[in-house]
Amino acid sequence: MIHRNARSLAVASMAVAVLSAQTIPVQEHTLSNGMRVLLVERHDEPTIAAGWVARVGSANEHPGMTGIAHLFEHMMFKGTLTIGTRDARRDAELNVAQDQVQVQIRQELDVLREKQRRGEIADLMDPKARTPRLQRLLGEFDGLVKEQRALIVKDELDKLYKQAGARGMNANTTSDRTFYHIDVPANKLELWAWLESDRLKNAVFREFYSERDVVLEERRLRTDATPTGKAFEAFQALLWKAVPYTWPVIGWISDITQLNREQANAFFATYYAPNNLTAILVGDFQSAEALPLLERYFGRIPANPKGVPQVITQEPPQIAEQRMSVEVEANPMLVAAYKAVPGVHKDAAALDVLGAVLNGQSGRLHKSLVLNQKLATSAGAELNGMKFGGIFYLEAMPVPERQPEDVEPALYAEVEKLAREGVSEHELQKVKNQVQAEAFTRMENTGRLRDALAEAEGAGTYRDYLEETARLQAVTNEDVQRVARTYFTKENRNVMLVHRKATPQGGK
Repeated sequence: MIHRNARSLAVASMAVAVLSAQTIPVQEHTLSNGMRVLLVERHDEPTIAAGWVARVGSANEHPGMTGIAHLFEHMMFKGTLTIGTRDARRDAELNVAQDQVQVQIRQELDVLREKQRRGEIADLMDPKARTPRLQRLLGEFDGLVKEQRALIVKDELDKLYKQAGARGMNANTTSDRTFYHIDVPANKLELWAWLESDRLKNAVFREFYSERDVVLEERRLRTDATPTGKAFEAFQALLWKAVPYTWPVIGWISDITQLNREQANAFFATYYAPNNLTAILVGDFQSAEALPLLERYFGRIPANPKGVPQVITQEPPQIAEQRMSVEVEANPMLVAAYKAVPGVHKDAAALDVLGAVLNGQSGRLHKSLVLNQKLATSAGAELNGMKFGGIFYLEAMPVPERQPEDVEPALYAEVEKLAREGVSEHELQKVKNQVQAEAFTRMENTGRLRDALAEAEGAGTYRDYLEETARLQAVTNEDVQRVARTYFTKENRNVMLVHRKATPQGGK
């Protein structure tokens, strides 16, 4: 009988052998307007995993308009000239009227902002601080919103897709890209091409200002109302000095409340032009038929002749360890974050392998800190390689009788041991097999393959994804030791110590 671990390694090795012989037949094309297209034919199921990625995220914003990339994720579902409204002409008139009132509202808020700066009021968003003119303008604006809502066909895009048998329509935004995706029946490819190109060519940002409130509520639920949400947000701001990852993807409250449709139109024209987009199809179609279809619908969208402004700011070397201690109503935790490299960097593969050696139930951190020393209930490690930089995280949650400071030396000791002694050949091969088996599983699923190609396009090109397993397989023990010595230095470290907030005397 094969031991469980040995059998797992054998299965993983079989997956490696299968995967090494398999190639993903990605067909790359560029439409007449510069839009990139990636096609992967698979005819085992009558469905197509479809999507398109815009190479824009919060890193393309600047102070004063943070959160606009994420807001667009919401706005792109609001419809077009033909979808989402019962009266396109009146709907457009109401958008103009709302914009005009919002200009006046911002003028009043500028007055309140100056009063807040001088200490005459505590919060410019406090209803009690409103001027009579602001109160009147808000009432006028609400009336316009109510009239427009009476014309709106709610979620019409989603209904059209569901009636056609499509499923999973969604989108998400990161610091580096925004991705829109859905699974459609194989015979509905033309419907997808029409609907998606229509919301790129004829997008109407209706409910723009009220949708800001939806985003604010999302932020409140995900960040402000969670015990550690604000702590991690503050830690992120501590990590980055120059590269625009300082602010959260969802944006700062003060910026979200002031975003306007004029900014949105300019942002859309710059970053949602076809020469900044990649469409991805994985599934049951014929490329010879799909490509002319994509050209017919997406090719009609004008390119942006100016192109996209490049992010040129680079993060300076960190010269000293930074530490942050916070008390919240949550379990104690230790997070050590080291500045690392972008996901496409030549050292990223070795850092990924190093993370896999440390992470997981069979990883070194769990064995040492949880099982052997009994200092922590959990411990992990991971590289987050983004487009313009990266962070390698070490995390641990101490057992109830311990504090984060008690776990900290043991956490660092495991990385120092790796740098000093490296890893065994068996341990290195096990990690490579696990990584390769996961890659095999991901490639076999059409939706996961589409998503992986989109992630690669957001940070580089799809080729980075196709070459990923080969780069991981090429990592040596010396590579692991080298990156451990290079990046895991004290002056490159940022530490967050999370302590449970003390209960007031007399409290429960």
